[in-house]
Amino acid sequence: MRRILRSTIGKTLVIVLALWWFGLSDAVDHGYWNLRFKMVGNPAPRDIVVMSLDDLREYGNAEEASILLRVRRMMPREVLFDAKVKTGADRDADAALASAVRSFGDELTFVVRSEKLDNFPANAFRFPPADIAGNARIAVSAWNTNFLTNAVSTPTSLSINGTDYTTVSAYLAHATKARRGTIYPDFSIDPLTIRTISARDLLEGRVAPDAISGRTLIISAQGSAPIAGYFGRTVTSQVPLDIAGAAALRKPFSVNLTDLPLLMLTLAALVLIGRMGRYRLKIPAYTALVAAVLVLPAMLRDYGIVSSPDVSICVLILFGGLRLWHKRTRRIQHTNVSGLPNLLAFSTTEIGVGRDVVVAVIARFEEMLATLPANLHGEFARQIARRIAAGTGSEDIYQGDSGHFVWSEEARPLETQNSHLEGLRALFSAPLQIGHHTFDTNIHFGLDRNEGLDTLTRVNSALVSANEALANGRVVELFEAHRLAEAPWELSLHARIDEGLRNGDIWLAFQPQWRFRDQRIYGAEALIRWNHPTRGPISPDAFILQAERAGRIDALTYWVLEEAITAALIVNAMGERFQMSVNLSAQMVDKADLVARFTEIVTRRGFEPSLLTIEITETSSVRNRPAACHNLTLLRGMGFRLSIDDFGTGEASLTYLADLPSDELKLDRRFVSRIVSNPRERAIVSNTIMLAHALGQEVVAEGIEDAATFGLLHELGCDSGQGYYLGRPQPFASFRTVYEESLQKRRSQ
Repeated sequence: MRRILRSTIGKTLVIVLALWWFGLSDAVDHGYWNLRFKMVGNPAPRDIVVMSLDDLREYGNAEEASILLRVRRMMPREVLFDAKVKTGADRDADAALASAVRSFGDELTFVVRSEKLDNFPANAFRFPPADIAGNARIAVSAWNTNFLTNAVSTPTSLSINGTDYTTVSAYLAHATKARRGTIYPDFSIDPLTIRTISARDLLEGRVAPDAISGRTLIISAQGSAPIAGYFGRTVTSQVPLDIAGAAALRKPFSVNLTDLPLLMLTLAALVLIGRMGRYRLKIPAYTALVAAVLVLPAMLRDYGIVSSPDVSICVLILFGGLRLWHKRTRRIQHTNVSGLPNLLAFSTTEIGVGRDVVVAVIARFEEMLATLPANLHGEFARQIARRIAAGTGSEDIYQGDSGHFVWSEEARPLETQNSHLEGLRALFSAPLQIGHHTFDTNIHFGLDRNEGLDTLTRVNSALVSANEALANGRVVELFEAHRLAEAPWELSLHARIDEGLRNGDIWLAFQPQWRFRDQRIYGAEALIRWNHPTRGPISPDAFILQAERAGRIDALTYWVLEEAITAALIVNAMGERFQMSVNLSAQMVDKADLVARFTEIVTRRGFEPSLLTIEITETSSVRNRPAACHNLTLLRGMGFRLSIDDFGTGEASLTYLADLPSDELKLDRRFVSRIVSNPRERAIVSNTIMLAHALGQEVVAEGIEDAATFGLLHELGCDSGQGYYLGRPQPFASFRTVYEESLQKRRSQ
C-alpha cells in the first residue's frame, strides 16, 4: 500500500479524492458541461408552444379567463397553466376563470413551482385555490442544482402531503411508470428555439389557430419561483428547464453513472500506459486517453447517460502535472550547474558488457574556478567536457564535483587503454582559453574494469582511483577488484547522503540548551544524524567529512537550516522565545553566496533571524579569513547570532575571538567535563567566562554530564549549558514533548 501511495498515480488519486470530498471538483464539472452545451445547440420540440403573459401591461382573472377561452377554441392537445391565481378581488372574474378552467376538462393542468431549490417542503408549493382549479390536474416543478445554482436534475414525481404529483418535465414527455426516477435535462436544447407566442397577440386576434392546434401549450407568467441556471445559456424562467427535461426523457436512457466508471477506466488506462515499454507509444496513448475522457461523457449524454468527468479530468491534470514536476525535478537533480549531466545521472544509466568506466580529475580545478567570474564557471567545465569528448569519441560526458568528469568507453587491453588515456592527457597540454583567462590543465584518470557490478559502485571505484592518481602524480590508476569488499559503501557515501535525505534515514536530533538565570530550556542545537537501514547509526564526523570532500556540505547544511527553522517556528508558537542553533562548516563561511542563501531562506520562511544562532565549526579550515569575517559581519548585522564552537581547541582561541564578530562562545566539553576534579581546568573555565563577559559574549558550556558540573558552572557565572545531564539529542517529537512539559511545569509554579 505504501508503494502505491508513493507512486504518481497513488499521489494523484489521494489529492483528487480530497478535492472531490471537499466539493472542489464540482467547478471542473460545471465548466465542462457549460462549455459542452454552449458548443452544441439543438432545436426544442416543435409540439410544445409557450405563451407568455408578461407582455401584458396588466392582467387578472378576467384576462386569464378570456385567454383560456380563446385557446380552447384553437383546440390544443393540452394546456399547462403556469401562472399564479389570486381570488377575492373580483367575484365575477373569479367565476369566469373557474368556468374557463372547467371547460377544458382534463386537458388543462396547473403548474405549481417550488419556491426553493434543492429543498422541497410542502410549504414551498403554492397550489391554486380549489374553487378555481376544481378537478384540474396538477404538475409540480422542483429542481436540484449545483454549487452555482445551475439545474442538474429533477425527479419525475414528488410526494406532497401524501399525494404524488408528476413533475412538469415528466408530464410534457408523457413519461410512463417505467421511466420514473430522476431526470437529467438535455441542455443542448437551445431556449431561443422554443416556439413562443404573445398573449397580447392572442387577445388582439393576431395568432393563427394552427400555431396552437394539436400542440402542448404552456401559458406562463414570471412568478416568485427562483430561476435555476441553464448550462451553456441564459434563461429568465424555469420553462426552458422543463422542456429540456422532457427532451431528455425522450432519449433511450435516463441514468446517472456518477464519476466511478470513468474514473476506473482512467486509472486502469494510466497503469497500462505506464507499463508500456516504448516511450514513443506513450504519447499517443496519453493523447487518446485525454480525448476519451473529454469526449465520452459528451457522447453518452446524447443518449441520456450522464457520466460526470470532473474527477477523471482532475486525475489527468494532476497526473500530468506531477509527471512534469517529477521530470523537471529529475532533470534538475541530474544536471550540474554547468549544464552537463552529473554523476547521479550517470549512476542511473546501464553500462553495457565490455565497457570501462573512466573518471578524469582536473588538478587545481577549484582554484582555477576561483579566478573566474561566476558566469564563466559553466563554460570552463563545458570546454573540458568538449575536449574529453573529442579525444574519446564519447557523446556524453558527466561532471562530478571538484573537477571530476566521468564517461564510459569500450574496454581495451590494459596497455592499450593506458596509452589511449596518455594520448588524451596530451590533448590537454594545450591551454584552455576561458574568456580573457588562460589555464594550463593537468589531468589524471581513474579506471574501473569490474564488469557485473552496479553503475554506482563502478563510478565510485573510478573516483577513488582518479583521486589516488592525482595524489600520487600518476596518469592512470586502476581500481583493483580486491578492494571491493568495503568500496561500495565508502566510495559511494556522498551519493548515499542524497538517498538518506530522500528516505528519511538522515534526520535532525535536537539537544536542549539550558539558561541558568531563567532556570529553563531556552533553546536547542540541531544535530544531524544518520541511521542507515543496514549499517545502523553512522557517526556524524564520518559522513560530514565525506560530504565536505565531495562538495555536498552546502546542500546538507541548507537542508538542516530548513528543518531547524521548521522546528523553531513550531516551538516559538508555544509562547516563549526559543533559540535554535545550527552548525556551519568552515568550508562554507567564506563562500560568496552564503549571506544571500541565508537571507532567502529566512525571508521565505518568515523567520526572525535573531532566533537563529549560527555555530562556526572547524575554524582552522577557513581558507579566506577576510571573506569569512565579511560574511559573518553581514549575517550578524541582519540579526543572526554567531557562536564560536569548540572554544579552547584548535584555532578557536583568543586570536579568533578577537577577529570574529560573535555573540557567544561554546566551551569545549574537554574542559567542562573535568572542572569538578581538576582545579587548573576549573580556573581556565572561570577566567574564560569572565573574559567572554568582558567582551560582551555569552558562554555556553558543552558536555554537562552530572549535577556537580551543572551546579559548579552556575556558580562560575556560565550563561547556558547543554549535555546529557540536561537532555540527550532526540527526535523533534520527543523534544517537543519535553519542552511542553517544562513549559507547563513553569507556568503551574
